[in-house]
Amino acid sequence: MTLLTPGRRTFLFFGSLLFALYVLAPIAWLVSSSIQSEAEITSVPPHWIPDHPTLDNFAAIFKTQNEVVTYENRKQGDTATGGFIPSTAANLLPSMLNSFLVALAVVVFNILVAVPAAYALAKIRFIGRTSSIYFMLSTRVIPDIALVVPFFLFVQKLGLMDNLWSLIITYLAITVPFSIFILTGYFESLPDELDKAARVDGCSRLQTLLLVYLPLAVPSLVAVVLFTFLTSWNEFLLALMFTQTPASQTMPIVVASFTSDFNISFSFINAAGVMAIVPPVLIAIVFERYIVSGLTAGAVKG
Repeated sequence: MTLLTPGRRTFLFFGSLLFALYVLAPIAWLVSSSIQSEAEITSVPPHWIPDHPTLDNFAAIFKTQNEVVTYENRKQGDTATGGFIPSTAANLLPSMLNSFLVALAVVVFNILVAVPAAYALAKIRFIGRTSSIYFMLSTRVIPDIALVVPFFLFVQKLGLMDNLWSLIITYLAITVPFSIFILTGYFESLPDELDKAARVDGCSRLQTLLLVYLPLAVPSLVAVVLFTFLTSWNEFLLALMFTQTPASQTMPIVVASFTSDFNISFSFINAAGVMAIVPPVLIAIVFERYIVSGLTAGAVKG
């Protein structure tokens, strides 16, 4: 193993530090500004450390669930004094629940479809196997904006407009091909002898998958779960097209609506942003030990 020289170590340290600052600075500002007053967040120069931290922005998010937001109680606050509540603020928590339900359903269906398909492509030899893999992967070359019209016509024909199932179906079409590709690479990296030994012992294909390969594929499954959950949680374009009422709108749509009111509260929007990043961060913390190995799953064969 080649040892790094002191100069190279120093360069890598400062390079990594600059990259970390570049990535984490927006998140630090989001968290900091969420506990600032409206006057403080719009001051020049900006305050990275609040002079008078407050949780009023977060309290307002939960307070709106029990109050009717009208022009009279919204105009009590403005961008100078704070206290402004967007007209769609009461939809934030229900929309987060919608986002979670959609993301959870997409994760479950994704695993149910992608795992057997990846196992078949990796361990069962059939004509057109390689072509099938690259054909599925090629579907992700098409930008999502080009799929909006076909998806819209498909969802409209099914009568699923303004329904969470429209998002689940379309998100599956986006995430399943890449999930199959990741899992296929990981299954191919596992020895074929495991499959042969299980078959000799009398296991069916399904038993071999569930009892032999699936326990070994946990890192790649975690990578697929994270990819699928984050894609579904953050998706905006299709959710904007297929949802019209608060009953089906997801979190990105409601947060975006805060900027289209007759007034804008930056501190309230940032507090909503902090709440929006909590579920993905918690999932990443829970599965942290599998993330690195899962993202490199199937990268090396042998």
